[in-house]
Amino acid sequence: MQDIIISWFTNFPAELATFLMAMVPVTELRASIPVAIVSYNMAPFWAFFWSVLGNTLMGIVVVLILEPVTGLIIKRVGFLNSFWEKYIERVRSKNERKFERWGAVALIAFVAIPLPMTGAFTGGVAASIFQVPVKTASVLLLIGCIIAGIIVTGITLGFNGL
Repeated sequence: MQDIIISWFTNFPAELATFLMAMVPVTELRASIPVAIVSYNMAPFWAFFWSVLGNTLMGIVVVLILEPVTGLIIKRVGFLNSFWEKYIERVRSKNERKFERWGAVALIAFVAIPLPMTGAFTGGVAASIFQVPVKTASVLLLIGCIIAGIIVTGITLGFNGL
């Protein structure tokens, strides 16, 4: 799947391709940084910069639009309301104590750890579910993306012996 997404951006300028690839939930900066450095021969600083910028922006967009979009869909497709409410309640009840205890650190760590099903997109969903204010969520997502970007850039440079 990642190969298909990466191939979508082959005709774009390297900076734009890197930025957009970082915005896609499947690739995020975990793929955009290595692709930018290895395939586009982009300087590591610029690969990091464009990737963190795109990934953070996507997370903020998720925080801003998730609730209004799901509300609109639920209004139009009524039977989804009970499903969505049960899902949100299950997520909240399962994780609320952890989130209350760790708060900002939990969200930053969740975004910063470069593993599947973590990152800015999922962090944005979590921020929305736990009603983190947009300004606070934006800062926490940025910090998490910076940490993830440092980790991924370091791993990429280490593997390439650069």
